[in-house]
Parts: sequence; C-alpha cells; structure tokens
Amino acid sequence: MFWKSNSAKGLIIKRGYLRDLIMATVRLDQKNRALTRAIPNSFHSALANFFGSGPTDIKLAREQHDAYCKALEDAGLEVSVLLSDENQPDCVFVEDQAVIIDGHVLLPVPGHPSRVNEQPPIADFLIEKMGGAQICRMSGDARMDGGDILRLGNIFFVGRSSRTNDGGIKELEDLLDHLDYELRIIDIPEGALHLTSIASTPSDEIILAPEGMLPKDAFGELPEGSQVCWMPLEETYGCNTIGLPGNKVLVAEGYPTVLSKLVELGLEPVILDVSQFRAGDGSLTCCSLFY
Repeated sequence: MFWKSNSAKGLIIKRGYLRDLIMATVRLDQKNRALTRAIPNSFHSALANFFGSGPTDIKLAREQHDAYCKALEDAGLEVSVLLSDENQPDCVFVEDQAVIIDGHVLLPVPGHPSRVNEQPPIADFLIEKMGGAQICRMSGDARMDGGDILRLGNIFFVGRSSRTNDGGIKELEDLLDHLDYELRIIDIPEGALHLTSIASTPSDEIILAPEGMLPKDAFGELPEGSQVCWMPLEETYGCNTIGLPGNKVLVAEGYPTVLSKLVELGLEPVILDVSQFRAGDGSLTCCSLFY
C-alpha cells in the first residue's frame, strides 16, 4: 500500500486499501459533464461474446455515436470526445475504465486483458479536468469493470460477473464499510456481460430490470419511494437507460414496453438507434462517463 501525491494537479493515488473514495455511478443532479470517446476504424474487431455479433458498419456506428453525444448536449451537458485508438477496438466503451462520484475517481483493472490499455488517456483526461480529485487504482488480482456498479441512493449494487471478481468486490466492500454505505452483491447470470447490461436507474428512485434474468429479490428491500420495474425478458437490452436532468432519459430504439413504462413514470424518453453499439456488446451507459 502506498500513496503518491502530485500537488501540482492535486492528485492522490493509492494502491491497495481504499479510503476516502466513493465508487458508484453519479446521481442525476451530478450529471453536468460527460466524457465519451470516438469510434476507431478497428471497431469491427470489438469483443462480442454476449449479445452482439460484431459491428459491421463503422460509418453507421459513428453516426449513432454523434447522435448519442448530441442527445447529451441537448440535455444541457458539456460533452468531451477523446480521440480513438486504432489499437483498442473497444475504446468507445469508456464506462468500464473509471467509476466517478463526488469528485473521486476509481481506476479499476479491467476484467478483460485486451482492454487494459484503454485506460491511460481516460485517466489523464480526468486528472487534468478534475483538479483536486482523489484517484485510486486497483491492484493485484482485483478485477472490476465500471459496468458492474449501480447505485440507488445510498445503496450500492455490484455485479459478480466474468469481468468483476471477488477481489474487486472485496476492495469495494472494504471501502463502503468504511463509509457506512450498504453493498449488495448480485450474481450476473451466464449470458449477461455486466450488471448494467441488464439493469439501470432511469431516475434516482427507479431500477429497470428484465423478468427472468434476475431473481425478484435480487435488489433486496429498497428505500421508501423506490421500486424495481420488471420488464419482459425479450426487452432485456432496453433496460439499459441513462437518466438525465429535466426528466429526460436515453433509451434504445425498439423496446416498446420499456418506452411505455418510462412515459408512465413521467419521464421524457429520448430514443436512439444504437444497433452498432449492441453489435459490439455495448449499451447506452457503456459510452459515457459523467464527471
């Protein structure tokens, strides 16, 4: 365990035991700036072992990414787009490379070895833009993808998956114990990639999840006013949404039950075609980091 401090940038890096860092997705009222990353020409080689069969149209993928970024901007967010890296076909999926909350940043060790080298430019960007932020790097055998973390109020959910192991979960558990937050572990079923591949929070009180993919008690008892809205299994992909300020919520095209439920909840859906994201095993949340 050691600390490395860079006073010029207000950077503190700690390896090993985690302290003074909150790991989670950001609350709705904290979504002011988003980091995304451009799609490389090599995107057709993105990992696609779960619900995708591999991107086939790079031009279309870029058009869909442009529309995605515009939707964030239209919701009032400042959007930054990092340059792509041709050596990293999955680099557009920035969510897995950092977990940010309240000015703190976790840099996990990604669960798939091919994705480790995506992280340095993301870390550099966050260090530059978040002066005074505390940066923590996982180390050793701990593995975690940012897509396996979901927050509802002061409850944190982490998916135990093919990308997030018990070592990563233990570091998270130690931290949340220290901060007096509750952690609930959800075992991700075979055939699903991440927790956020099958669940999301379109608002700070709602969890969307597909029936049959998780047990009905998977999320446990929720705070008063919060609920899990169970969607049809065939609309699993549509359960990945992004809640934004002003009651807006990004939702993938083609999932009518999810769309109807969001409207029923008083939210304003912004429908996006993300077919090429899906082909690369990616979803809406995969393509942005809010900081």
